[in-house]
Amino acid sequence: MNIIRILLFPFSILYGFITSFRNFLYDKGILKSLEFTDDTPIIAVGNLSVGGTGKTPMIEYLIRLLSDDFLVATLSRGYKRKSKGFVLADKNANAEILGDEPFQFYQKFPNIVVAVDADRKNGIFNLLYQEKIPDVFLLDDAFQHRKVKAGFYILLTAYNDLYADDYILPTGNLRESRTGAKRANIVIVTKCPANLSLDEQKSIQNKLKLSQNQELYFTYIEYDSAIFSEEKQLQVSDVKDWDKLLLAGIAKPEPFFKHLKKENDEILIFPDHHHFSEKDILEIKNKAQNNIIITTEKDYVRLKGQLPKEQLFYLPIKSSFVSQKDDFNKAITHYVERNT
Repeated sequence: MNIIRILLFPFSILYGFITSFRNFLYDKGILKSLEFTDDTPIIAVGNLSVGGTGKTPMIEYLIRLLSDDFLVATLSRGYKRKSKGFVLADKNANAEILGDEPFQFYQKFPNIVVAVDADRKNGIFNLLYQEKIPDVFLLDDAFQHRKVKAGFYILLTAYNDLYADDYILPTGNLRESRTGAKRANIVIVTKCPANLSLDEQKSIQNKLKLSQNQELYFTYIEYDSAIFSEEKQLQVSDVKDWDKLLLAGIAKPEPFFKHLKKENDEILIFPDHHHFSEKDILEIKNKAQNNIIITTEKDYVRLKGQLPKEQLFYLPIKSSFVSQKDDFNKAITHYVERNT
């Protein structure tokens, strides 16, 4: 922890008091959360910390799990989008209108409903008045959005950055006190080693100190064996030794680079959810020359059409469970079936 963050500790105390008092008002019913009827299953996915816990691959996991049997709707804030209010994704949608992650959902899963609204309550009401009413709602990054009371909460915390080891902003990265974790039905430790031992799982479980009615799972990021462009795919094993440009505008991109990088590769790092300017595009082209450009799926939806399609590729990722995948699937499907 750097010295500036340590010096800001008094502000963390103040921020922690404000967020804890707000949660107290909601917990006691002084501030009201809107609770929808039993036939409107709502799953909120979020975290206690700022960014980088793997919410997008977890939302996609839930979409794959549920969309064969239910009409799934995702509702996101649409971070850094250039539109306002409620927007329902359609054929005119793009990353600027929806935000990069919702647009990614829309492109990958044509059989679901994708919407954005910073006011989740208003967003759900709008979705309930559509011609086809969704069977289940997935709220992206909504753990602190307490104006709506979801029926099921999934809290994510990264293996190398557990909320139990963190501090409240601005000294640390927590949006609220660690005690906020008590609202979760399920806690998932993300970005684990794929071979995480039972002893280490037990150690993390002891550190998180969950209550008896909460379940704990462990996931890791699984990289696809291929990279994809608009026109073709290439095997990662084939391109790893090529000269290439690796580009990411996500929180904590180091594992992405580590998975693909060889010694002489060029690397470009941009802020999370970055909107690429003409200057950025020129820099990328100059750095890449005639080599391929590999980026994340989230960055690809913003870069597509701005860079030569024969050069630009993305590497898909997904969440996979270290163990107990079936137990997690049953917990989610049981909640949805019970409330649909």
